[in-house]
Amino acid sequence: MIERPPLRLVVLMPVRDDWESAAELIRRLDRSVSPDVCNMEIYVVDDASAQKYQASRFQQSFAAIRAIRVLRLRRNLGHQRAIAVGLAHIQKHSTCDAVLVMDADGEDTPEGVAALLHAYVKTPEAKAIFAKRIRRSESLLFRCSYHFYRGLHRVLTGISVRVGNFSILPSEYLNALVVMSELWNHYAAAVFRSKLPFTMIPIPRGARIAGTSRSNFVDLVFHGLSAISVFGDIVGVRLLIASLVGSFLAGLGIVSLVIIRIFTNWAISGWAAGATAVLAIIMIQLITIATSFTFFILSNRTNLGFVPLRDYSLFVEKLEDVYLLE
Repeated sequence: MIERPPLRLVVLMPVRDDWESAAELIRRLDRSVSPDVCNMEIYVVDDASAQKYQASRFQQSFAAIRAIRVLRLRRNLGHQRAIAVGLAHIQKHSTCDAVLVMDADGEDTPEGVAALLHAYVKTPEAKAIFAKRIRRSESLLFRCSYHFYRGLHRVLTGISVRVGNFSILPSEYLNALVVMSELWNHYAAAVFRSKLPFTMIPIPRGARIAGTSRSNFVDLVFHGLSAISVFGDIVGVRLLIASLVGSFLAGLGIVSLVIIRIFTNWAISGWAAGATAVLAIIMIQLITIATSFTFFILSNRTNLGFVPLRDYSLFVEKLEDVYLLE
């Protein structure tokens, strides 16, 4: 039996001020993964943190980790765009077999990383593997809102939301992802939109290592809309069809009322005229919406937008190596 060499893995984790959690997570990650399985290079994308990290937190003896690098951004971009910048930088400057994307607060666990690695190594063909969440510990309001969002996402895009950022993907996937404008809005949605092969495995969510979440309800809504925006043309077509169907039904209602009024002896109350006017207004509005969606879809076909590989360096302030294995 031929012994397989250790996987060359780049771990990407965006951070904003959560340095204590990031440092502890990296230590736990090194203890949970054998150097015989993989050699890790950690990229911490500093999303313009207000607090300066302490390099000493990341300088100790590691077994599987070969390097820890901090990629400092010029301004705060948010979680998804920090991931996009990190992936573009890795594609251009790093050599690896696979890339693992995870949060740095501890909710993506080292045990989950081990599960993703095991599934990745056992998969015969190149395929991205995402963690499918099987347990959530948030409040009842959050869970209800999340289920409502999942339903809305399914109706608008035809895709069921089951995953977050926590995933591992072959390095060759980066060639396609970093030239997709969609990656600038949402990482996981961009992978789905790329039509690259992927699968999901159930992994429970962990608990934060330190501090409290900085996300609020507005952030979560914006995050959800960013994911839906990746499928903007699909959403546009579905809303266009819905608008046309609605306008057709409104027109059919108007014609029916007119026919009943003129060609039958049926008694119609005074509300018929008002109903006809309302249906006419609805039909005109729906036709206007359908026309707007048509022009929106056509204009987006020729709009290249932000390309991470081409434009990411605008937001990079500096790269610092805080740990290198000698």
